[in-house]
Amino acid sequence: CFTERRSRALADAVHRTAGDRPVRTLINTHHHGDHTHGNYVFGPGVTIVGHAKCREEVIATGLGTQALWPDVDWGEIVVTPPTVTFDERLTLYAGDLELQLIYVGPAHTTNDILVWLPERRTLIAGDVVFNGGTPFCVFGSLAGSLRALDTIRALAPERIVPGHGPVCGVEALDGIESYLRFVEETARKGHEAGVTPLDLARQTDLPDEFAALHDSERFVANLHRAYSELNGDPPGTPLPIPTVMPDMIAYNGGQMPQCLA
Repeated sequence: CFTERRSRALADAVHRTAGDRPVRTLINTHHHGDHTHGNYVFGPGVTIVGHAKCREEVIATGLGTQALWPDVDWGEIVVTPPTVTFDERLTLYAGDLELQLIYVGPAHTTNDILVWLPERRTLIAGDVVFNGGTPFCVFGSLAGSLRALDTIRALAPERIVPGHGPVCGVEALDGIESYLRFVEETARKGHEAGVTPLDLARQTDLPDEFAALHDSERFVANLHRAYSELNGDPPGTPLPIPTVMPDMIAYNGGQMPQCLA
């Protein structure tokens, strides 16, 4: 959760559900504040698990994104990074329940992990999966996002808990892949023609199913990531946000991207 108020509301809901059972472990699927800013409200005795790069990015980013939305009441957030990290895979047990933590490489960010519960055929996907929202790979990799979908399909989950949106099945991945392929092909043509990502976005008619997704202004940011990869940059290479964000605002009719914190 992004704000102190929402983080404490989440913690209250978790404690109500857990009853007398203590909360001992948190898992961060990636470093973004809406997935890590609530770490501290669970107290100093909780073990926080995440990818090694997640810890690095939580520390490096701090509370810097708050400046983008100065009117939000953020509260008193204490930046609290993962205390246990891993590189590729880690298996945890909640009693007898097995949780496999799987690093999928740069996708939504540089540090995305999946949480796979094989006995329940349930996957917690983080922001590798948006159900009803526009995929967003500006901090990660377009090609990596497509590979991550292949990884999920190979697990054959019966249900997926996305980073945003309602619980879904693997069929939701088809729409995500279609969107990413559209970005990939649009970027290839624009890159060859020497058109800037913003001009290309403005010249492109988004198919109705993509235009209807939440946060459709992410299209131009995703084009920036696609251009980076077409230029030969390694996946996850940082992009100049002072360039990308103004393009998102311009493509969004002069409005900042919506913040639901």
